[in-house]
Amino acid sequence: MIPAARTVGFVPGERNVFFHILTACNLSCRHCYINPEQHGRQTLSRATMERWIELFARPEQKSNMIFLGGEPTLHPDLVHGIAKAKACGFAVTVDSNGYLFHDLLDHTTPELLDYLSFSLDGPDAAVNDPIRGQGSFAVCTTNLRKAVARGFAVSVIYTVSSMNIEHLPRMVALLGDLGVRRFFIQVIGLRGKPAQDGVLAKLEDGSSKWQVSPEQWLRIVPAVARQAAEQGIHVTYPKVFLDESEPFECAGVVADNFFIFPNGRVYRCPLCEDYPIHACRIENDILLHNEGLTEDRFFALNIAEGCVMNKLLQPDTISYDTSGRPQHRISCCLLKQEIKPAI
Repeated sequence: MIPAARTVGFVPGERNVFFHILTACNLSCRHCYINPEQHGRQTLSRATMERWIELFARPEQKSNMIFLGGEPTLHPDLVHGIAKAKACGFAVTVDSNGYLFHDLLDHTTPELLDYLSFSLDGPDAAVNDPIRGQGSFAVCTTNLRKAVARGFAVSVIYTVSSMNIEHLPRMVALLGDLGVRRFFIQVIGLRGKPAQDGVLAKLEDGSSKWQVSPEQWLRIVPAVARQAAEQGIHVTYPKVFLDESEPFECAGVVADNFFIFPNGRVYRCPLCEDYPIHACRIENDILLHNEGLTEDRFFALNIAEGCVMNKLLQPDTISYDTSGRPQHRISCCLLKQEIKPAI
């Protein structure tokens, strides 16, 4: 039986805390979304990191803590943050480029770390390394194998762009070889470096430098997800385009998602992270709501294009027919589809 995709609706009250504990990184990925001018350049101290974890802890609610950077394993106290988050009731994930600094595997355990996520943007070095950095494929896959051998639950994140979408089908065999049972397919975000390059930048063949067309996405991504699920891999990928009958929902209204940066900014929508329109801020270890025209003032708006923040911040991603009607409605960027392996 071919596994079927299902849309994972937002769960009211569920909390997802995306915690950038620093913005430094050993790599310089071409699609990096970190913007130091907006997110800061500092590395949080251990004490601050632990206080901010406590600030967002809600033991009575299902809560997820995702440690991010930059490269979070560059932080010398990441293992303390993992233990603290677990003690506060969070399910804990670390998203890493695979270099696993400070001997991470030696200083934490599978019991404390629910998922260790590795970023790969190609099925081999020839595709991955021009995007993420020379030698990164070899280091990432070597450390991923070590993590699997030590019993850690691992996942792989693949950020789809025009540079690598045609190579996505070859990831299924690689994931099987590596022993990966969870696969996240992401769509390139036009923020950070891609936004600075300009969304209309072109490759030599005239195609978009970053964006994939709706036709490319719908032709390739769902098919690869099904193939991976048939091989026993749990796949999650963005909904991106809503069907005619599907209602639009904004995670900023329905769910509790917080994107925390070292300078104290707290966003509710990741599309907004290049701009000083964050809904909240942390001052003196207190979460405060910002006044004025902030991102959350727009979340409840209902427009024909779907996501209002996408319309405001990335209007070139939307195409219209001759009558001015959008050809596709864009879902909330946090709305996911998943395919679980058949039992």
